[in-house]
Amino acid sequence: MTGGRSQNPRSMPLIAIGKIRNREQNLSTATNKPKSYLLAVKTMKTMRKHAGILVAAILGGLIAIGLYAWLGGKVTRTVYLQQDDAIPQRVNFAPALEAMGMNFTEAAERTVNGVVHIRTEYQRKSSVYDYFFDFRDFFNVPQPGRSQPIVATGSGVIVSPNGYIVTNNHVVSEADQVEVTLNDKRSYKASVIGTDPTTDLALLKVDAEGLPFIQYGNSDEVRLGEWVLAVGNPFNLTSTVTAGIVSAKARNINILANPEGTSIESFIQTDAAVNRGNSGGALVNVNGELVGINAAIASGTGYYAGYSFAIPVNIVRKVVSDLMEYGVVQRGFIGVSIQDVNAQLVEEKGLPDYKGVFVNGVSDGGAASAAGVRDGDVILEVEGFAVNHTSELLERIGQHRPGEKVNLLVRRGNKEIAMDVTLRNQDNTTAVVKRSETNVSELLGAELVPVSAELRRKLGISHGIMVKDAGNGRLRSAGIRSNYIILFIDNKPVKTVAEMESIISKSTRGVLFEGIYPDGTRAYYGFGLN
Repeated sequence: MTGGRSQNPRSMPLIAIGKIRNREQNLSTATNKPKSYLLAVKTMKTMRKHAGILVAAILGGLIAIGLYAWLGGKVTRTVYLQQDDAIPQRVNFAPALEAMGMNFTEAAERTVNGVVHIRTEYQRKSSVYDYFFDFRDFFNVPQPGRSQPIVATGSGVIVSPNGYIVTNNHVVSEADQVEVTLNDKRSYKASVIGTDPTTDLALLKVDAEGLPFIQYGNSDEVRLGEWVLAVGNPFNLTSTVTAGIVSAKARNINILANPEGTSIESFIQTDAAVNRGNSGGALVNVNGELVGINAAIASGTGYYAGYSFAIPVNIVRKVVSDLMEYGVVQRGFIGVSIQDVNAQLVEEKGLPDYKGVFVNGVSDGGAASAAGVRDGDVILEVEGFAVNHTSELLERIGQHRPGEKVNLLVRRGNKEIAMDVTLRNQDNTTAVVKRSETNVSELLGAELVPVSAELRRKLGISHGIMVKDAGNGRLRSAGIRSNYIILFIDNKPVKTVAEMESIISKSTRGVLFEGIYPDGTRAYYGFGLN
C-alpha cells in the first residue's frame, strides 16, 4: 500500500514485468553485449526452466503410478474427457471403501427386510419405563371424553423364518393389541410369547412362514471402534439405517433396576443415530449379523444426542431360547453380593491391582457358598472371560440357566483359585422355573355357551362361543357385553370353551378377542392377564 491507497491488482503483474525489462536493459548497457547474445542467454534460461518443470511432472507421474500399484488399483480419480464439454466421468470409490471395511450396502440389504415396524394399542399408560430415555414411543393421546386407545410404535427383529420376533419389553408391555408390519408392507397381528423385564426383552409370534430373518452374531467378538449399523423405524420413518462405531461395552446406565436386583445391564454403547421408534430394532455388524437389540439413548431432550445403547445379542439369544421353550426366562444365580474394584477398595483391602469384581457378601446355602467362594474374594474370570465390572459378570452369568456349571477364576490373597459353581434359580434350587397357570374360569368371570346353528347361519359364521352373561370378571372390564360371540383369540379360531381356555392359559401377557354381536356388529377387545 502506498499513501494509504491500495494498488490496482491489475497493475501488479505489469509492474513486475516492467522491472524485469528495465533490468535487462541495464544489463545490456553494463556489459555492452549485443542483443542477440542476450536473447540466446534468455532462451537457454527459459529452456532450463521448462526442463525442470518437465522433470518434476515426470517424477510426479511415476510417484502416482507407484502409489496406484501399491494400493492395488483400489483408488481412482476423476477423469475428464478431452471433449468440448469436458464431461466428468463417474468414479467408483466403493472397492476402496470396501477394502477398508467401510461399505455398508451389503449389510444394509441383508438386514433391512428382517426388521419390522411394531404398532401397539393401550388402554392405559403407567409403565415405569415412561420416565426413561428412549422408551415408550410416539403416543397419540386421546382427547378428553374419547375412548380410543393410546397408540405407540417401535421396532422388532425377525429371528426365525416361522415368525418369531424379538423386541424390547417396554415396546409391548401392557399392550392390548400388537400389530407387526414387514418391510414389504405385509401386516400381521402378533401374540406376545413372553417378556423379560430384567433384560427389557420380549418375544412375539406372527402366523407366517418363510420370513426374512437376521442371523445371530456373537457380541463377545464385538470390539471397540468397530463399525455397526442401527436398523429400525425412528419417528415412524420405516426401514431406516444409520451407521456408527462401538463406543463402549458392558455399559450400565441404571434404567432397568428392580427391587430384587435381578436386572442385567451390560449394554453395547454406540454413536449410531437412534431415536424414538428405534426401540427393539437391530444393531448389526458389517457382515449383517445381529449383535444387539437397540433399547435406549442418553439424552436430556428425549432425542438423539450422540449415544445409544443396545442389549448384547448373546443375552438376546438366551432369553429368546428360554421364552420359546419355557415361556419364562430361566435365570441362573451364583448367590453373591458384588461391587466394582475402585481406588478406595484397593487401598482398604490391600488389593494388588484393579482387576476383577470384588465379592463383599456370600448368600448362605447359595451356589457360590457351596462352591467355596468367600467374602473378600475377587472374581477375575467367568468361563475364561475376564470380568472387570459388575455388569460384565452379570452378563456372563445371565447367559446360563439354573443347574448349569460355570467355571470361576477367583483371587484370594495372592492365590488364584479355579472353581466350578452350579447355578441356582431365584428359589435357590436347580429346577426349571415354570410359568404360573391362569385360572381361566375365575379370570373371565362370565357364562359361556355354544352358538346355536340358527344364529351361525344368520351371521354367516362357522364357529364361535357366546358370552351369555359377561358377569363381573375380566371380560366385562374389557368392555365386552352379553351375547358377544367370540370367534378368534389371538388370531386362533375358537370352537369350544375348552379350546378358548387352552389358548388363554398359554398366553403370558394379554389376549385379543375378535368377534361379532347378534346384530352383525364386529368388535375387537384386548386385555392383560396379569
